[in-house]
Amino acid sequence: MNFNEWVSSLPKDIKDDSLWKMEAYRLALFATEIGWHDVTELLKDKRTLGTADQLYRSLGSISANIAEGYSHHTGKARAQYYQYALGSARESRDWYYKAHHVLKEEVVNHRIALMTQVIKLLLVMVPQQRGKTLALREEKANYGTDPKTLLEHIPF
Repeated sequence: MNFNEWVSSLPKDIKDDSLWKMEAYRLALFATEIGWHDVTELLKDKRTLGTADQLYRSLGSISANIAEGYSHHTGKARAQYYQYALGSARESRDWYYKAHHVLKEEVVNHRIALMTQVIKLLLVMVPQQRGKTLALREEKANYGTDPKTLLEHIPF
């Protein structure tokens, strides 16, 4: 399954919502979908039961916080929830690294790159909502991630 196949399987109500226009939301929701398979793999090893739980919670939190923030009418309130989503995206990336003992290297590298793309988007969104052009304590970094390649070939 790639991103486009997944999109075609989504309920119309999700895709018709104006929230769907946000790339960060679409990627975060997709990350939760493919994360289900990763968590299922982690649950096979009793040493990674906690990792599986934490990973799926943090993945789900990204899109949920973007959705909640999007629904607020002030930029300050939206920024707060987008910042929560940013924290969850970084947490998810961290849990994926910790899962490298069980998940395939290709899977871990893909998921870390996908989380990095979401982080990059959120690092722009938070200051925009606050009305500031400064980045959030983030040095200029060249993440070198091509978002298109992250959505076409999804390793499992």
